This record gives sequence, C-alpha cells and structure tokens, in this order.
Amino acid sequence: METELIKFTVDNGIAHVCLNRPSKINALNVEMFTEIDRVIKQIHVNKHINAVILSGADGNFCSGLDVKSVAKSPVNALKLLFKWLPGNANLAQRVSLGWQRLPIPVIAVLDGCCYGGGTQIALGADIRIASPNCKLSIMEAKWGLVPDMAGLVALRQVMSKDQALILTYTADILTADQALELGLITEISETAYESATVLAQKIIRTSPDANAAIKRSINQSWTASVRSLLARESLSQVRLLLGKNRVIAAIRQTKNPDKAYRSRQSWW
Repeated sequence: METELIKFTVDNGIAHVCLNRPSKINALNVEMFTEIDRVIKQIHVNKHINAVILSGADGNFCSGLDVKSVAKSPVNALKLLFKWLPGNANLAQRVSLGWQRLPIPVIAVLDGCCYGGGTQIALGADIRIASPNCKLSIMEAKWGLVPDMAGLVALRQVMSKDQALILTYTADILTADQALELGLITEISETAYESATVLAQKIIRTSPDANAAIKRSINQSWTASVRSLLARESLSQVRLLLGKNRVIAAIRQTKNPDKAYRSRQSWW
C-alpha cells in the first residue's frame, strides 16, 4: 500500500511540499488529489509558514492524471468533479487554485515530466523555477478533454491568448527553453531547488502581512477593473497600517535588521 503520497515538512518558516509517487512518475490518483488539498488547508491555517516550495520526487514533477487508476470506478470521477455550484472549485480544481488562494508566496520547482495535471498544478504557484531537463505540456486535448483543473486561471495571466490556444489545441510538449520564452515558467536553473530555497529565504525577510496583501492584490486585480484595483489597494494598505508587522518592517530597515516579524494577521 502506498504511503506518504505528499511529503510535507516546515523548516524556518518555509513549507516544503513534495509530490511523492515516484513509481508512477508522481501521477495523480484520487488519493493524491485529496492529500494535496489537505496539505493546502494545513498550510493556510498555519500562521508561521511564510513561503512554500512545491516539488516532485525523484527527478520529475508530475506526469499528470493517472487515468487507469481514476477510471477504475465512476466514484473516483465523482470525487474529483463534484461541486455544489458550477462556480465553486471541485477537488480537481482546488489542487491548482488552492496554491493561488494561499496568502503565502508559492514557488514550484519543476524537474523532468510536468504534463497535463502536473502543469496545471504548477500554474497554481506564483513562481515556477525549472531544471533544464524539464518538459511541460497541457495534454488534455490528446484525450478529447478540456483543461479542467483551474490552471487556465493562471495561464491567461502569464501568456498571450493566441499562444495559450496553440498550447492547449496541440498538446505539444515544450522544452524548458520554449516554456520560458512563452512565459509558462519564470526561470531555468541548473540547481532549481537550491534557487527556489534562496528565493524563499529572501522573501521571508519581508513582512508576511505585506506579502499576503501583495499576492491578493496582484492576483485579484490582474484582470479586474481599475476601480476594483484601487479599492483593493486602499483596503490592504489600511490593514497593513493597523498591523504590528508594518512597524517591525520599519524597525528592520532602520534599527534592527533581525527583529522577528509577528505571525501573519488572521484576516489574510
């Protein structure tokens, strides 16, 4: 029996989450969907976590949906796709959208295969650092399906509409260099995990409240109206001004650069 499908540890305020089904190239079965969703919820309520590094075990990120496993039973498909209202996120969508909704910066480290559902999970991260050997694809069209794991929420923000259409129409497999050129990944690094760790350590030296406000403001305002952007900026700034971490940030800049931040405020 498979155990610990998701490895989850926290070290000095950084959560390390690893998709851990290497015998199947970290392919997604129903149990993995459930575990990813559970870990996202765990991270959300832990105010001491200030950054997340998301990766895959044994040199691959995720090869996508384990079709054979999910197709064994209609109940499996129901578990993934059921939702009370059409506009709500189901389990399959939460494993991508959930990372975007965390009030914490999320960095994905992409190695080897990052196909189908793997690419959609990666799109839920704020930043994607890929190894040179990484290959990415949105493969649903190969199976006569539409991408349905909420990855398109981020895809429309990181690349042009025509390129997104070509990518999803053709199900082409992209090299890391091609993905970088299209904006699908943030950077390529020979030491991707180390680069992600250095970036996470740099991020957590700034206020967790400010980072939460920045992520919410950018994600929710990227395609919104100017009026809603202005309103969101003002509300976030008032909340930051009322919090202790804004004062601590000033102290770190002027007197004591190592003064510890308070835990993230509960309203983020």
